[in-house]
Order: sequence, then C-alpha cells, then structure tokens
Amino acid sequence: MIDCGEGAQLQFRAMKLNFQKLNCIFISHLHGDHCFGLPGLVSTLGLLGRTSDLHIYAHADAEKLFAPLLRYFCKELPYRICFHAFNPEKNELIFEDKNLKVTTVPLKHRVPAAGFLFEEKPRSPHIIREMIDFYRVPVSLIRAIKEGAPFVTDAGETIPNTRFTRPSEPPGKYAYCSDTAYYEQIIPVITDVNVLYHEATFCNADSARAKETFHSTAAQAASVARAANAGRLLIGHFSARYPDEQILLREALEIFPHTQLAYEKMILKV
Repeated sequence: MIDCGEGAQLQFRAMKLNFQKLNCIFISHLHGDHCFGLPGLVSTLGLLGRTSDLHIYAHADAEKLFAPLLRYFCKELPYRICFHAFNPEKNELIFEDKNLKVTTVPLKHRVPAAGFLFEEKPRSPHIIREMIDFYRVPVSLIRAIKEGAPFVTDAGETIPNTRFTRPSEPPGKYAYCSDTAYYEQIIPVITDVNVLYHEATFCNADSARAKETFHSTAAQAASVARAANAGRLLIGHFSARYPDEQILLREALEIFPHTQLAYEKMILKV
C-alpha cells in the first residue's frame, strides 16, 4: 500500500482486497491525508487475527508520532509493527524481494516527502514446451536451460538455448510522485517508467498558488512525464476548487497525450 489516508480500510473492503496479503505500507510524507488512516487500519488488522509482521516505510518521525498512539489504542496486537525509516532527500533502495525492488524518489514539498519507484525484476524466459518434448530434454535440465544453458543431445549435437525459450515480458516500472512542486531532479530517477502517477493539484491559471503551496499544475506533471519518457501519466490530488477535473486533463494532454485522470477504485495494468 502507498500512503494510508482516512478511509483507507473502507476502500480496501470496497475493492474486496485481502487484508492478510497487505505486508508493506509506504508513507510518502506526514500530512494527514496520507497517513491518518494508519492507526485504524493497524487496529482492524489486529481484530482480524493477523499474526505476520506489518512493515511501514516512512520518514523517521513516523515512528515517533504513531508508536505512542498504537501503544495506547492497539494494545496486545497479535503481530509486530516494524518501522523502517528512510531519508526523503535521497534516492535509495528501501525494499527488495525476489520479484520487486522499491526506491525512494526525493520530492519538493512543505514537509520532507518522497515518491516511490516500484521496479519488477527481470523474469526467466518462458520454456517452449513443444521443443522440450521434441528433443526429449530431461526435467532435471530445464532449469539450466531457463538460465541460458544449451542442450547436448545423446548424439553429441549442441542445441542453442534460444530454440527452447522465448523472452518473458519486460519488467514493469511504476513511479508514484505525490505531493510535490515541479521538480526536474526527479526525471533521471523515473526515466522510462511504464506508468507515472504525478500530482496535478492546480491548473495553469493557479500556478502562483501551486508554487506557494509546493504543489504542481497539470501542465507541469505532463512536462515531467514527457521529459522522463513515461509510457502513461496518471494525474491526481486535484484541488476541490475545480468542479470539473477535465480542465486539468485538457492542459496535461496538450503536453503529454498519454495522460489519464486518476479516480477512486481505478484498476490499471502496469
């Protein structure tokens, strides 16, 4: 989960997601709309009988703020909460497993803030079952072939690895950048992402207000996406002053044609 504002667990239920599969929460910054839902979610997980650790990645102040609240309101939890502090001013690796790695993207906001870059790790190539059967490759050698080894037949003929495999899908990359003023320094970090989420709080007419509050306009978000060669841009975090968010979409589309408005319960393939 990225951020945990008020109502996060209600959205979790509305989307019919499995609470038990939530193992990591990444908090971009310590403004209420990004973290006030955390104590309630932690309490609910305890009531549901969770036993596995919950890992929270955030600015060091997160533990100072939330640990006393959780001790008071969430006594005798059946699971551990593990806080992992990161430096929002640095681009650094904060999470890694066999399938994924997560790095921070330093942002420019009124409080220390970081976005996150999620990168899938390259997958092994797909085995072509028909060729395996044709050459009667033993099961014990299939793993080596997936890792690039050739196959030598009983007659001594060397069959290249490429005859048995086809490339897997390219690994996906997703960048989340909210909240932030226009900040060109993030572009090298997020270059070539499949999908970029970038805040677009204001339209061009309110660019002075955007600068004052350390937020971005839709046009600025689109400029970042274009410079970073992103596959698609999602814009969100819209100011309530705009009853029709199409004005923000139109301004972004003028600069970056592959732009979409983010909306609640949106499901998007990366």
